[in-house]
Amino acid sequence: QAQLVESGGGLVQAGGSLRLSCAASGSTFSNYHRGWFRQAPGKEREFVAAVTESGGRADYADSVKGRFTISRENAKNTVYLQMSSLKPEDTAVYYCAAFGRWTMARTAASATYWGQGTQVTVSS
Repeated sequence: QAQLVESGGGLVQAGGSLRLSCAASGSTFSNYHRGWFRQAPGKEREFVAAVTESGGRADYADSVKGRFTISRENAKNTVYLQMSSLKPEDTAVYYCAAFGRWTMARTAASATYWGQGTQVTVSS
């Protein structure tokens, strides 16, 4: 059964860094575009970043542009989110997703697969 498993979340001070990983198994995810979303308490799930199936193109939410970097390693079926200069407002559960259509990669409802989420907490 195809599944995505996130790791790398934790507690970090403002200004610090974390790297999230999302490992895929049970299916060939190299043909899927991959993305990261986040959801803070009481808020809707929001787009963070996405990368094409080849890794050649990336897209970022304005709120993380210049601070976060998404990348993928298809040989390991894994996508990464390097987060730097973290702010308390980055605190959320971070979810990875897989998409069939790049034009829909910012839309949570269009994801084909979801991971279970990993908590990121940034203290001030």
